[in-house]
Amino acid sequence: MKNIAVIGSGTMGNGIAHTFAQNDFRVHLIDISEEALRKGIATITKNLDRMVAKERITEEDKQQTLSNIKTFTSLEEGVEAASLVVEAATENLDLKLKIFRDLDTFCPEDTILASNTSSISITQIAAVTSRPEMVIGMHFMNPVPIMKLIEIIRGYTTSQETYDTVKAISEKLGKSPVEVNDYPGFVANRILMPMLNEAIETLYNGVAGVKEIDTVMKLGMAHPMGPLQLADFIGLDICLSILNVMHDGFKNPKYAPCPLLVNMVNAGKLGIKSGEGFYDYSESRRAENVAKMFQ
Repeated sequence: MKNIAVIGSGTMGNGIAHTFAQNDFRVHLIDISEEALRKGIATITKNLDRMVAKERITEEDKQQTLSNIKTFTSLEEGVEAASLVVEAATENLDLKLKIFRDLDTFCPEDTILASNTSSISITQIAAVTSRPEMVIGMHFMNPVPIMKLIEIIRGYTTSQETYDTVKAISEKLGKSPVEVNDYPGFVANRILMPMLNEAIETLYNGVAGVKEIDTVMKLGMAHPMGPLQLADFIGLDICLSILNVMHDGFKNPKYAPCPLLVNMVNAGKLGIKSGEGFYDYSESRRAENVAKMFQ
């Protein structure tokens, strides 16, 4: 299983493509525009350059990784020979259902269809295909080339063969796969998102400021990144979307998004991607704030 198609060239998609290509898989990276694909390849190249500078890989390794990736704006052409497809599009149910209907039509009958969704039901996604037993979740963590965890989510009808194949592929990537059942938020976000939401509630209620909340969690709880910094890094719109999925799925008020989060998303303050969230990511301060996240 050497032919991998990745749908979406954004933060998660280009990271997934990078990781597969660096481990000698042939990757077709697919997006709706050439500009998005150029940005994705530019990000992969920059990250590889950083690895070369740190002597983690050689220049030859970098060039081999890049040569393993081909880009496509046609979904049909990009997946026609895929053994495994990993969908990493926006966390939107209707969009994902459309993509999986198309994948079911365009992919060979033996292609495994995986979603990188962080919260949406794999069972629901699988139900729009004629191969639900071959649909599975592969929830990579960001940044993908660095983070070891992959949540492997079984849908209600995911076969053991599909699970075993995806687990083996994950291990070939040098990752640590963890089996998770199909419930809203899975494990990572079911635990993480309420914590981020509570940090936002703490700010909303005036208990402490942004830097103070993050400092307490970094110094007092040994978190490498404060929760408000992390929310900015993930994207406040993504956080809101995941919380909404869990709130709808569990019908439990503890998953209700904080009004401050809702207002910030409505105002377009989405974190790093928009240049402003809980922190200022304008050009003059972007490098400083991003660097602090990894201190």
